[in-house]
Amino acid sequence: MTSGPHTVERPEAPEDPGALDAFLAARPQLFGIAYRMLGSVPEAEDVVQDAWIRWQGTDREVVRNPAAFLTTTVTRLAINAATSARARRETYVGPWLPEPVDTSDDPALGAERAEALEIATLVLLERLTPVERAVYVLREAFGYPYRRVAEILDMTEANARQLARRSRERLGRREAVPVDPGEHRRLLDEFVAAAHDGDLARFERFLADDVVARPDGGGKVHASRVELYGVARVSLFFDNVWRKYWADADVRVVEANGLPALLVRIDDAPFALISLEVTSRGIEHVFVQVNPDKLGGYAAPA
Repeated sequence: MTSGPHTVERPEAPEDPGALDAFLAARPQLFGIAYRMLGSVPEAEDVVQDAWIRWQGTDREVVRNPAAFLTTTVTRLAINAATSARARRETYVGPWLPEPVDTSDDPALGAERAEALEIATLVLLERLTPVERAVYVLREAFGYPYRRVAEILDMTEANARQLARRSRERLGRREAVPVDPGEHRRLLDEFVAAAHDGDLARFERFLADDVVARPDGGGKVHASRVELYGVARVSLFFDNVWRKYWADADVRVVEANGLPALLVRIDDAPFALISLEVTSRGIEHVFVQVNPDKLGGYAAPA
């Protein structure tokens, strides 16, 4: 297996080929758990690689269910990694956004369930503790029963249920509106056309009254270091950005975290990725990823 934008290198074959086969069979789900926990492709890859190293050193004769063992290992490693990442993000420059992944290139990432994969949800998951996040991901994204969640996290089933309930409460009661990809694509096209033409009135029609724009430059490029609230500020922000920086850019629709998104390329390199959170109220959040360290998955020309 060759390496890709969000895959680890194929592990070196151990003496027991069955161990490699078991790991490769589980790896898509392992990466899916780690990525949802961490919002970072390199950090998720590191967790999966650490799980492989541990799997090599395990007495596999006593492991009755390799997939369950590997899932438990990755989840616990991801909790440790999330604890470290949370401390680092306290000093992150400006708003933080997860690293987008091209799910058209890696459809297995969203193969189980779409929950906890969209950019908007990953941002909300930052409100949770690492253990709460693990419970939410295992339960909502992968459909594990509470009994299995409790086993993975070494807690009682009652505690797992309590943490799941607390996690949902801390995330808030978000409006569950199924997003039709075709309608999402249409809205993106309208969004681009209105912004590109400088038609602010048309542009603003798509925005919810309390819309929020969240740019992530990570201190690596010039970008707002605060979130922008309200139709007027968000509209003015995109009008300025489009006129000053993106007027002659190559803007195309790509897939990011299971939904259509806008990729802005300048000089044949990814410069920005714009993701929308759309509900029946219109565009509620605009996520603008301009940190070059997080655009590697879109580096190859489409």
